[in-house]
Amino acid sequence: MKPVLLKNHPSRRPLPLLLAVTLMSLAGCSADQTELRDWMAQKEREIKPNVAPLQPPKKFDPQPYAGSEVIDPFSTQKLTVALKQEARQPNSMLSSELNRRKEPLEAFPLDGMNMVGSVNKQGRPFALLRVDNLLYQVKTGDYLGQNYGRIMRISETEISLREIVQDAAGEWIERPATLQLQEMQR
Repeated sequence: MKPVLLKNHPSRRPLPLLLAVTLMSLAGCSADQTELRDWMAQKEREIKPNVAPLQPPKKFDPQPYAGSEVIDPFSTQKLTVALKQEARQPNSMLSSELNRRKEPLEAFPLDGMNMVGSVNKQGRPFALLRVDNLLYQVKTGDYLGQNYGRIMRISETEISLREIVQDAAGEWIERPATLQLQEMQR
């Protein structure tokens, strides 16, 4: 069954009427534009902007830097003085470290060292370390690293040591560290 469209059906009549009303209202708006433009021009003439004048810039007087005469807080001189004062303290764990002779492997950081093996000589364990492509043999009691690291124990797979470092409050404390056996890379 097909729908039947009727040409003069009441639902089809309002569309042209609505279109005609819309066009007439738009035409009425365009006639009032001259009156609107005149009113805006009058308001522009009446309103005077009030802008405060800018202040002239202040004169800059440079001051000489007075901090050049004092000791730089990051200087090696200040660190040396602090270490010497710490070494004079009777119960300081750092005093014995500062008064002994440095060993060659204390010039290198721990992260630049690799444990490449271990051996037993006459029942004593020794570890083999590679530092800058040179091989070193170390035993319990030797020192390594830049934080007063002393070897406490050597096993087949790692070296256990204790380091002396400063905590956040500036106190010297012991900290455990390890070097583990590294596989050879070819």
